[in-house]
Amino acid sequence: MDQQQNNKPKPRVVIIGGGFGGIQLAKKLKKAPVEILMLDKHNYHTFQPLLYQVAMGAIAADSIAFPIRRIFTYQDNFTFNLANVQQINPENNTLTTNIGIIPYDYLIIATGANTNFFGNKEIEYYAMPMKNLPEALNMRGLILQNLEKAAITKDPAEKAALMTFVVVGGGPTGVELSGALAEMRHLILMKDYHGLSKQDMMVYLIEGKAELLAAMSEQASKKAKQFLSGNDVIIYNSVHVESYNGLELKIDDGMMVKTRNVFWAAGVKGEVPEGIPAATIKGSRIQTDEINRVNDYQNIFAIGDVSAIITPQYPNGLPGVAPVAIQQGAWLAKNLVHLIKGEATEPFVYFDKGTLATVGRNKALADIGKLHFQGFFAWLLWGFVHIMSLAGFSSKTAVFLSWAINYFTKNSDNRIIVRSFNTETRTVEVER
Repeated sequence: MDQQQNNKPKPRVVIIGGGFGGIQLAKKLKKAPVEILMLDKHNYHTFQPLLYQVAMGAIAADSIAFPIRRIFTYQDNFTFNLANVQQINPENNTLTTNIGIIPYDYLIIATGANTNFFGNKEIEYYAMPMKNLPEALNMRGLILQNLEKAAITKDPAEKAALMTFVVVGGGPTGVELSGALAEMRHLILMKDYHGLSKQDMMVYLIEGKAELLAAMSEQASKKAKQFLSGNDVIIYNSVHVESYNGLELKIDDGMMVKTRNVFWAAGVKGEVPEGIPAATIKGSRIQTDEINRVNDYQNIFAIGDVSAIITPQYPNGLPGVAPVAIQQGAWLAKNLVHLIKGEATEPFVYFDKGTLATVGRNKALADIGKLHFQGFFAWLLWGFVHIMSLAGFSSKTAVFLSWAINYFTKNSDNRIIVRSFNTETRTVEVER
């Protein structure tokens, strides 16, 4: 009997996505009696909170990306395949992918979220998103190319459009990106681009809600606006973008801004694979029960930004932030072992450790429980938390050294154009 049990195949756990939730889940299953297969269209894990710094040239792209296979070098029950998942087939427990049909015993959807343009195809075409590393590099290329064009153009109107930067969305990403642009305007522009003046460069931040950082405390929201306004960021609250055609951005209060640079940080939507019924999806997120099991299924789960545990406290699901995904990944690992062993599962409970956001040099905001503080100490804490959260010693070291150099020189060595972004055809050309 024992011999038969030893020869019985281990359950196959297939994880779609190598983000925070998927990585944490796979790590916590290291000693579990399962066979793990992770699928992702990239062979690396991206530390998304620092994408905006790649876009601004503050740090190198490879310093926030870490090979997935390298993370699991010493985990024997883990396998990775580079693949695009085309469809989930729940009726026969398989996935249709570009590398073939893949069976599973337990399926975990950890695909994260993508930019939400709310159905506006024109804005989707012309505005720049920033949800992954290629998009951050596209943004960096566009910023630097437009500054180069502004330095040589003889047309004052075109120069003004090239030097006007509009960030749409006043959440953490939008606030951090607009703060970084303002910092470039004050500290870098006139050093590196002789002939351009900081008076030429305009930075706008547009937010549909009445305040910035709506998910943080009122104190943090007010301080963020104060910090950004003090750095000459022009802020518009309670307005929405109606259209953008590559030059003219129209706002619903009647205002129009001429710009060649619109950066979209106004919303996200879950990356839901084909095969999940529409009835299970709420607001682009997959509805799950208290153990992250997809409604109406017994062996399919969803964690992180793509999932939504609906509760009275969170009617639209938990916040789409990394700590939620990490905690769900770790908790689901325990529950999968319980299910395999026929034991009772335990409902997931999110522990909010707090929220951090930075708005520029020496300025950040921290909400940790009932403790709210801003300024230099919050900025140090923000830096420490982000450094420690990076995967791999090499990434931690690279980011720390880049930040140290940037801080003392008030400049950066990473503003190089290696990906020429064609703003007319929206294609990326890689220099060889």
